[in-house]
Amino acid sequence: MAEEHLFEVYQQKIRERMNELADSVATGAAQSYDEYRKMVGVIEGLALAERELLDLIEALKKGEE
Repeated sequence: MAEEHLFEVYQQKIRERMNELADSVATGAAQSYDEYRKMVGVIEGLALAERELLDLIEALKKGEE
């Protein structure tokens, strides 16, 4: 299914960005506490978006059965 491929690509993009930000946080790249908080907030938002996407994929798969 074409949608499934699109979802997989989108999930990979979300995961890549989360990993990049997590690496930046882990290596101390934030120049201030505000920047650190922003980076952590973006990671949290991406994690929520990924979870929603995975739930949507699961719901679509169940609907096909």
